[in-house]
Amino acid sequence: MQQASKVKVLLAEDDLSLGYVIKDNLIDAGYEVVLCPDGQAAIEKFDKNEFGICLLDVMMPNKDGFAVAKKIRQQSDMVPILFLTARSMEEDKIKGFQSGADDYITKPFSIQELLMRMEVFLRRTRKMHSEQSVNFMIGQLNFSYTDLKLTIGKEVFNLTQKEADLLKFLCEHSNRILKREEVLLNVWGKDDYFLGRSMDVFITKLRKYFKADPQVNLETIHGVGFRFNTPQA
Repeated sequence: MQQASKVKVLLAEDDLSLGYVIKDNLIDAGYEVVLCPDGQAAIEKFDKNEFGICLLDVMMPNKDGFAVAKKIRQQSDMVPILFLTARSMEEDKIKGFQSGADDYITKPFSIQELLMRMEVFLRRTRKMHSEQSVNFMIGQLNFSYTDLKLTIGKEVFNLTQKEADLLKFLCEHSNRILKREEVLLNVWGKDDYFLGRSMDVFITKLRKYFKADPQVNLETIHGVGFRFNTPQA
């Protein structure tokens, strides 16, 4: 899977033998890779470089992957973050999404699977950079999908990529009932229990933004899904 142009990858993995295996394979696939042995080193490298995607081990010394993801999200809502984890506990995965991760891949994994998962997010990022500005008016809220911003008056909310993806889908299907599995398939790409829990986290985040306009309401239809109620044009 050769990249048309080199994408710089931040790889944080404290198991250096595994880290070098991943790094060598990514380089062979056409990526430029910066390998960090712990979370603090990853944060320092991110501060000084521009990366196209970040691959973070969860359990690392000197700041774990959750702390690194939060730090990255303070500086960038755009760069994709993929967790590499040997832990399959649901609470850890939920915490990862809350920290700003876009996805996770559980060890052991094949390099081909990792490359394919990376390409999904890089393709989406390239599309966002290339497409024209995409904006929605949601009552008094102005949503710029391109800029990942939700604005009401002088107040501006910076969204993560996943929040923006979910809100864009809701805007495109406002004022009608959406089944949970429909939202999951279109925004997350698959329907399973864990991703459903993750979706609920993002739904809660969006509802906090909507409090700025009482006309906007993301309603839960119990046993079915959601309805994004917005003022009719």
